[in-house]
Amino acid sequence: MSPADSGKEAVDDLVLTDSLQTALSPDEVHVWIADLDSYLPDNFERLLSIDEVQRAHRFHFAKHRNHFVIARGLLRKLLAAYLACNPVELKFEYAAKGKPSVAAAHAIKFNLAHSHGQAAYAFSRNRELGIDIELMRQDFGGEDIARRFFSTHEVQCLETVAKDLAGQAFFNCWTRKEAYIKAIGEGLSMPLEAFDVSLAPGEPAALLQNRLNEREVERWSMQSLTAPDGYAAALVVEGSGWNFKQFTLQGSAKPDRAIAIE
Repeated sequence: MSPADSGKEAVDDLVLTDSLQTALSPDEVHVWIADLDSYLPDNFERLLSIDEVQRAHRFHFAKHRNHFVIARGLLRKLLAAYLACNPVELKFEYAAKGKPSVAAAHAIKFNLAHSHGQAAYAFSRNRELGIDIELMRQDFGGEDIARRFFSTHEVQCLETVAKDLAGQAFFNCWTRKEAYIKAIGEGLSMPLEAFDVSLAPGEPAALLQNRLNEREVERWSMQSLTAPDGYAAALVVEGSGWNFKQFTLQGSAKPDRAIAIE
């Protein structure tokens, strides 16, 4: 991994639509952080498949429905740019535990997550990966949740963190664990207490141990991400020796936009 390449970059529409398919080299991982509230859902619903539209309309609240539509629409636009195809024509496949992919003929691997108006996307060539982003809520029972879902080692580490950093440490742990189980494609069938990740603020992100398969530690690399204020985010990628680039997406529904791909 090359943290030196992890700064946010601005990419204009021409690059996004015409050059991404050749810009992602085999040793690179691209991450995109998108402000969902800066886009209008009407610009994206036409891109979705029938089943995606049906899923969207199952949400009770319009805000959640709109976030889903925009997040999936942006995914289609980004994938289409990397693959040089029409976003409407993309066909998704789903593994047994629900991890999405595009047709096997394509070398692009991807993962996405969204939380309270922010979305995170990760793309690579032939490397499995997982990503997570979470709003760092202040009104949550962090200690109780940690004791229920974190490993004994992680709970002990959390207890040693300074009180004013405990929230950051909790969400470091949560996003890293979520990113890992998404990367391996196991979803919630993987016991969260069966593996350990680092969590202390300032400590490098890392998979420390997997008690079900100790070789997993060598198989995966972990990276903390630069997230919007009030959020935490993490990335897990298969293998090592990859370079990392992070980009920001913001639509025209808000001022001071970074990149528009409407």
